[in-house]
Amino acid sequence: MNDITLTKRVNAIKPSPTIAVSNKAREMREAGHDVIGLGAGEPDFDTPEHIKAAAIDAIQSGAAAKYTAVDGIPPLKAAIQDKFARENNLQYDTGQILVSTGAKQSLFNLLLALIEEGDEVVIPAPYWVSYPDMVTFAGGQPVIIQAHAQQKFKITPEQLDGAINERTKLLIINSPSNPTGVMYSEGELRGLTEVLSRHPHVWIASDDIYEHIQWSPSPFENLVNVRADLTDRTVVVNGVSKAYAMTGWRIGYAAGPAVIIQAMKKIQSQSTSNPTAVAQYAAVAALSGDQHCVQTMVAEFKRRHDHVVARLNRLRGVNALQSDGAFYSFPDCSGVIAAKAGISNDLELADYFLDECGVAMVPGSAFGLSGYIRLSFATSLENLDRALDRLEESLGVE
Repeated sequence: MNDITLTKRVNAIKPSPTIAVSNKAREMREAGHDVIGLGAGEPDFDTPEHIKAAAIDAIQSGAAAKYTAVDGIPPLKAAIQDKFARENNLQYDTGQILVSTGAKQSLFNLLLALIEEGDEVVIPAPYWVSYPDMVTFAGGQPVIIQAHAQQKFKITPEQLDGAINERTKLLIINSPSNPTGVMYSEGELRGLTEVLSRHPHVWIASDDIYEHIQWSPSPFENLVNVRADLTDRTVVVNGVSKAYAMTGWRIGYAAGPAVIIQAMKKIQSQSTSNPTAVAQYAAVAALSGDQHCVQTMVAEFKRRHDHVVARLNRLRGVNALQSDGAFYSFPDCSGVIAAKAGISNDLELADYFLDECGVAMVPGSAFGLSGYIRLSFATSLENLDRALDRLEESLGVE
């Protein structure tokens, strides 16, 4: 076979580290090893019954058998409009809404529509692993702002102002955050909006996918809730995957200025075209139906969070902050790295935990901050305790 020369575009990006960890854990289990997977960001709950029933109805009626409009079926776009108005006090026309195959595709569409070669995109770290690679694929340059535990993993207005220049095209902000679970308060967001108001050439991508999975005393708000005059240069991205335990259904959506949404629609029309029809009908039921199922799941995530953080902070060399939401903890493991012979960084530490303890977690450097580990508590307390027992046996307690 002749050598295959791949494009610079594909060679510039890396496989998803979270998927890589999950795949390795699965392979080890298939080989007979006892591995507890705390790597994947996926709720362990089943999709609620009323959502599954809507999908079954769509199949049986034939509604889910045909192509739909590229940007989503009218009932789903209407449900998204209602959701934004009801929960976020945001008003969008149907031409300002795009339904995609997951929130990830919405973000990818946005970057391909907005970013030119050499444009800079500001990304606070710790960040979701895919942000920098998606920016790179689109031809942009990721500009990383590091926010350490001392500032609760949240960037300051001064940091944001220092990162912006004439080449800056976009800021991506994710709150509550993957991997840290922290959420920006109204006051913290207001400080960032004051900076953004001085730089009208900078667009904003507000990744709100964990909006409903939060237990902060303060209500959820994003940048346009805090400052409405940013609406004409903000794209809000969300989806049903996390809040409704619908990761496999692959439905996300974006809302923003019509000119950018229509450009994103054009890109989608030449890639996947419409999202899966049956999943769209299920998403209508998710957004329009009884929301008690979300509250039940969030209460359980909060219970797990409290338990996991307390146990992590007992481990020698580990320091875990309280989170505001999502289903992750992002403990500082630099004390473990310093103390354990043969381990010099978080990549080696994650390998050690997997190979020696049978616990799969993702190294913090995958999220832009070395010395940390991300673990997901989107699994049962029984599994979490089994994993933490193994870590305790390996590390000892303070």
